[in-house]
Amino acid sequence: MRKIFLLLALTIGCIAANAQEYKYKTEKDIIYRSVDEYAEKMCRMDIAHPEGAEERPVIVWFHGGGLTGGWRHIPQELLRDGAVVVGVGYRFSPHVAVTQIIDDAACAIAWVIDNISQYGGNPDKVFISGHSAGGYLVAMVGLDKSRLAKYDKDADALAGIIPFSGQAITHFEERRSRGIADKQPIVDSLAPLYHVRGDAAPILILSGDRELEMLGRYEENAYFWRMLRLAGDDDATIYEFDGYGHGMCEPGYPLLLEFIRKH
Repeated sequence: MRKIFLLLALTIGCIAANAQEYKYKTEKDIIYRSVDEYAEKMCRMDIAHPEGAEERPVIVWFHGGGLTGGWRHIPQELLRDGAVVVGVGYRFSPHVAVTQIIDDAACAIAWVIDNISQYGGNPDKVFISGHSAGGYLVAMVGLDKSRLAKYDKDADALAGIIPFSGQAITHFEERRSRGIADKQPIVDSLAPLYHVRGDAAPILILSGDRELEMLGRYEENAYFWRMLRLAGDDDATIYEFDGYGHGMCEPGYPLLLEFIRKH
């Protein structure tokens, strides 16, 4: 595992120096699930794509908010390398169960694989990423193969999984719904840790400073990374950002872009 000090500044500098200018166009409010009125409202995505580009890598981004709030967005820091970037919305607890929210994420990713070529994206180069609750969702969909299999997609065909400060144990909103305290850890089928395997897509795990993160989030992710490696995953990496707490996205974006270049 690696801690970020001057390396981060050097990485950002190199990315800025090598970045090509792309002019992006954004398509908004695209429905990917329409099972009821609430789903029609929440299960939408925005797609930012470089004009005239073809076969570009794709980043599917899930926002945070504890699975109970937040809103879809496209991080502007990702619109610099020519990747197609998809900001995904999803339903929230307690309106739906956590299992249904995970299914929304899987449905959205499957939709992207089937349709992203219309926006200049390469369906064989789909990277899934997100912060906090979004990080949990991409880890669940990327590790538990049954989630995408429901939509006739293979999770191992994803180009990469990049959770930003996601939960590796069972999400605290799921525990809350069962009457379990947020400081009582549970690892069951709704925990990414439960699904560790050596043949998963390449994974980059990003965490804030262990002393500043919420509720032991770094330690969860460090154990997640260790178990992936023990399971035989040679393409699992973890970074800890010194001095950054749970809202650690800013230093993570350059590493996400660098990860895409290498894969």
